[in-house]
Amino acid sequence: MRMRRKKHLEERLFGVSEILFVSDHEDRNYNTAILEKEYIDLKKWFGSEAPVYLEIGCGKGRFAVEFARRHPDINLLAVEKDANVIVSACELCVSENIPNLRFIKCSAEYIEKYVKPQSISGIFLNFSCPFPKNKYASHRLTAARFLEIYKRIMAPGARIEQKTDNMHFFEFSIEQFSAAGFILKNISLDLHNSGFEDNIVTEYESRFIAEGLPIYRLEAYL
Repeated sequence: MRMRRKKHLEERLFGVSEILFVSDHEDRNYNTAILEKEYIDLKKWFGSEAPVYLEIGCGKGRFAVEFARRHPDINLLAVEKDANVIVSACELCVSENIPNLRFIKCSAEYIEKYVKPQSISGIFLNFSCPFPKNKYASHRLTAARFLEIYKRIMAPGARIEQKTDNMHFFEFSIEQFSAAGFILKNISLDLHNSGFEDNIVTEYESRFIAEGLPIYRLEAYL
């Protein structure tokens, strides 16, 4: 169900414009849209030369804010395509006074239009939509076409961390990562019973934990 547009959305987006880049004029054909680059000067925007990590599909920002708080020596760029959602994440960042967190409102296909090649040291895919019907498999954020985008923007030695509650999506992801030449490490079929100590619980994750569902996690390296 589509989320109702938030009241005063435009005013609220303007209020967080210092930490939010809004891409509102995307060519619907991303294959042609990405040809004309609009690279963001991340060092200038963050005001530091710290390594930059990327979260794709940041939701309301719970993970992004906590990760940035725990890792002040890392800059985190959080991406979300829904203005209704990303405005809440930005406002949370402002209210928590998190200096090393910035946001881009765009779809995942357009990331390389704004982010330079080999500039990202890590990518987080937290509970991405699994698109369970096979005819929509290409929309999954671990489908081959997305992995090729990530490979172009990832710095040498960078990694992707994925978490999901969907077993079939996880199996699909393992197949796609392996086919794309990634090396998989630290694969967990039940994260919360694995002894992993540095986990940050997302909004969706807390719900799945309450329902007793296992959380699947992996790390993929180039």
